[in-house]
Amino acid sequence: MDHMIRPKMNVLSESAVVPDRNLIRPTPTQFTHEVKSEQPYYYNVPGHTLVSDGTFLAGTKVVLLSHDGGSFCHVVDGHGLSVVTAFEGLRPIGNDNLKRPF
Repeated sequence: MDHMIRPKMNVLSESAVVPDRNLIRPTPTQFTHEVKSEQPYYYNVPGHTLVSDGTFLAGTKVVLLSHDGGSFCHVVDGHGLSVVTAFEGLRPIGNDNLKRPF
């Protein structure tokens, strides 16, 4: 295989790294909600600008960690990504055997 073509190496920017404070280990294995349709998430509560840090795909399962009644809530997904997203974009998963974390 002396004619292997390797892709050009790219170094990701600092903004591509998930902050340690936004990772939870061990990752959850049971979930309380799922994302209704594609929606953005944020590492911190959004301020004046709503520039997202990523996007959840429709059907992504999450654990609702907290919701104070406002527009946003704190969730963690199956990869341990702990973020803020719009509460209205979540649908409860009917799992009566799951103990709620709150």
